[in-house]
Amino acid sequence: MTKYIPTIGVECHVQLCTKTKLFSEVDNDARLKQPNSCVSPVDYGLPGMLPRLNGEAIKFAIRAGLALNAKINLESRFDRKHYYYPDLPKGYQITQMFHPIIGEGYVELPNGHKVRIEHAHLEEDAGKSSHESSYSLVDLNRAGTPLVEIVSQPDIHSAAEARDYAKELWRVMTYAGVTYGDLYNGNMRFDVNISVAPEDSTELGTRTEMKNLNSFRSVERAVEYEIKRQTKLLEKGEAVIQETRGWNEATGETTGQRSKEDAKDYRYMPEPDIPPICLDSADVEAEAANLPKMPSWYRQKFNNVLSQDLVEVLLDYPNLMAKLAELEGNQAATKKVANLFSSVLLAEENTSLLNDKLPTKEQLITLVEMNDNNELSSTATKEVFIKFFDPEMHYKETRTIAKELSVIQENDLGALEEIVNTVLEKPETQKAQSDFRAGQEKVLGFLVGQVMKESKGKANPSAVQKILREKLR
Repeated sequence: MTKYIPTIGVECHVQLCTKTKLFSEVDNDARLKQPNSCVSPVDYGLPGMLPRLNGEAIKFAIRAGLALNAKINLESRFDRKHYYYPDLPKGYQITQMFHPIIGEGYVELPNGHKVRIEHAHLEEDAGKSSHESSYSLVDLNRAGTPLVEIVSQPDIHSAAEARDYAKELWRVMTYAGVTYGDLYNGNMRFDVNISVAPEDSTELGTRTEMKNLNSFRSVERAVEYEIKRQTKLLEKGEAVIQETRGWNEATGETTGQRSKEDAKDYRYMPEPDIPPICLDSADVEAEAANLPKMPSWYRQKFNNVLSQDLVEVLLDYPNLMAKLAELEGNQAATKKVANLFSSVLLAEENTSLLNDKLPTKEQLITLVEMNDNNELSSTATKEVFIKFFDPEMHYKETRTIAKELSVIQENDLGALEEIVNTVLEKPETQKAQSDFRAGQEKVLGFLVGQVMKESKGKANPSAVQKILREKLR
């Protein structure tokens, strides 16, 4: 039976989080804004309106290229890509067809596989069309938003790898600080090209393209479905049609939208209103000096400290990884804090606590030390940790919070022995004492519970258990 191998390439549109748009001086963050409220005459394409290049977008593009391990081209140029659609009022898109700002690079996946980047270019986004049953609406808030379009080589060969690539691309762009990374609002959108061919074939199969996928799950599911669909066609001796297909999240299927048998003529021409971008090595070096640590750096740093699975969970939160890095040199504290981040902070009921006001290094180290010294039980440690995010308590020292919560354990053996004696003198514990002496080990839990109750939860359970065993011998 013939084995078929999929080949996948991804084009990703990354909206840059500049304050203003690429060619106009209006708000670039249209999230939660009213439709057509973040626009200017330039975005509307009104006659006589000339674009003015946003210098911040150039810096962000350089930073994005560095995050992609890519060559930064010191000279790049803009072109006009002509097509007509209601969300593109001026009838052309300003892009970089022939001289992109970012050259060849790569993205390394968690499994070590490198997906090569062919290039990445700077361009303006179009508006957004919404289609109803009998009419369409156009929102131009997005028109003119600076984009970096990242074009990969066809180095991906499975749905899972396509998902991992999309996620790693999202990570490096958000860690670089060039995008909000809000997938729901379209800050990153993935166009996926897929072809399938027999294993021994020297040529790639006919490809289809799926546009505007906006989640890692959608990328994986859509690719998985399309691989199966194309494989079934080939097994039946039928041809795969080169076309753009849409992904239906509800049905889990792709459907044909428009044929791509012939390449569309966009009538590219050099952009006459914007001069070439001319950089020097100092511009690139300045952005390289300010480039934050990338996910690969954190993987390397915590390689022998945390499990790979835990690292991959926490890598979705750059601020948490940066906080863990502050604990450098204290592996025990790093492990405990990482587990608190994943098991407590990222628990479904606590995700609303996650914000920029993370505990200080001193608060976390003191918390770990108090737990190590049996001053705080595991439960109490979590209680104090959660209070770090309370606006009324987050500025307080760890020990102060623990005292206010009355969760510091009693470790004074003399004081604990007095409490144990009080409990052992009570009539309701006599039978349990007899049962324990008779070999019924499980009743020790009842006696420990009575001591904890008597101490109002402050006794160290381990110390209590040890004292009880000695007294009941």
